[in-house]
Amino acid sequence: MVILDCETTGGRAKYHRIIEIGLLVIEDGRLIETWQSFINPETIVPNFIQKLTGIKPNMLNNAPKFSEIADKLHELLENRTLVAHNARFDYSFLKSEFSRIGVNYNAKPLCSVKLSRNLYPQFKRHGLSEIIKRFDLNIENRHRALDDAKMVYGFFIKTSSIYSPQEIEACCKQLLKRTSLPPLLDPDEINNIPNTAGVYYFYAQNGELLYVGKSINLRNRVLSHFSADYTNSKEFQMCQKTAHVNFETTPSDFGAQIRESHQIKAHSPLYNRRLRKTRKLYQYKSTLDESGYLRLATEAVSSIDPSEQQFGLFRSPRQASIQLEKLADQYFLCHQLIGLEKTHKQGKACFRSQLKKCLGACHGAEAPEHYNERLTSAIQRYQIQAWPYQNAIMIEESNPQGQPAFHIIDHWRYIIKLDVAEDIYDLGYQVSNNNPSLSQQSNTNFKADDKFDLDIYFILVRFLINEDNKKMSNLKIWMLDQATQ
Repeated sequence: MVILDCETTGGRAKYHRIIEIGLLVIEDGRLIETWQSFINPETIVPNFIQKLTGIKPNMLNNAPKFSEIADKLHELLENRTLVAHNARFDYSFLKSEFSRIGVNYNAKPLCSVKLSRNLYPQFKRHGLSEIIKRFDLNIENRHRALDDAKMVYGFFIKTSSIYSPQEIEACCKQLLKRTSLPPLLDPDEINNIPNTAGVYYFYAQNGELLYVGKSINLRNRVLSHFSADYTNSKEFQMCQKTAHVNFETTPSDFGAQIRESHQIKAHSPLYNRRLRKTRKLYQYKSTLDESGYLRLATEAVSSIDPSEQQFGLFRSPRQASIQLEKLADQYFLCHQLIGLEKTHKQGKACFRSQLKKCLGACHGAEAPEHYNERLTSAIQRYQIQAWPYQNAIMIEESNPQGQPAFHIIDHWRYIIKLDVAEDIYDLGYQVSNNNPSLSQQSNTNFKADDKFDLDIYFILVRFLINEDNKKMSNLKIWMLDQATQ
């Protein structure tokens, strides 16, 4: 094995760099080589890192770049088990540094933190400082790569005098199989997760809800969080804190998506950023100017009426602008006419027309009908979908075993989930006598109030407008009428 430690400019492998590597090569239980190198990170070393490690910029100025020591390092790592304290941290930095020079480095690291947790469950803390103190190890320079790696080696030596080789080997084999599981998580919890659709919940040791997700295969999705290389620091932090996993099953992917959206908005988990509750919505509105050109403006939504040619639903003006910029590049739209650039003078060419990225609508060089046709094509897929039914509907979903769930939807608003279809009568509905097919006559107006949820709207559009998605989730649509008294 290779016992390795890295010192870095920060905690995020995607953005920060390695400044020192120290390692020990172990074969047949014997130390056969030690190796250490400073590395020029080609970026600044923050003051707090300098204070923590004692590594100053002048110690790195003439040090080799990672690319210059990569061959030697790869030779030392090849065909050996990588061992580190909090191994995913060091592994993610190694993988990122190799990736920057075009080398695909993959390993299955053994984490000495997890080894300590398994062999010494009577202790609460298993950081390197605690291990040094626990085993009375001597260290000259804490937070220096080679010195810290030697402490991990010392931990192995001390452990070898306490446990038999067979016990240590069995523990290592178990950890290498489950090396990606968070150190606080009981592996039995993973074994209890089914391979069915549903929603899963990650909790910290103190009971704090960390994350809510959904999948058509719960076990595979949960394990995918823990098999990542953690180049994303948020994912790394979340997995390190995860001590408990809970789940709910749903009949299909449709119910899982609905439930995930509701639960994130209800509980605001620490590591969920997407699907948070949106207070305001924004859309594009098109108008004809006096020269016959279509202009776009981004406006807050107060009501939505597809007959007025309104397009898009966005969580912020910035999100709407970012999408417009992409459309402008793709369809050669004028930034002045779509509200991304201020109009300084009527009929004056915009800056993009000089770059041949606008075909001249701003100063009359392009005919209105040609420009308007291109703009309409660009925003067509953002047009608000008309509610395709006469009134409210009931969506029936079921799993392969036939277990059903019923969802009441009214003009893109999610009303409630029912376990028993007959409960619709308590809500004032009854099943319509009409065939449950798309209706050409529908009330398409709705208010953008607290009852309208943008994410639920997108989920419903995906499943109700797309027949393939409807079939894949085995959804059945029942049209509803107001119940007669």
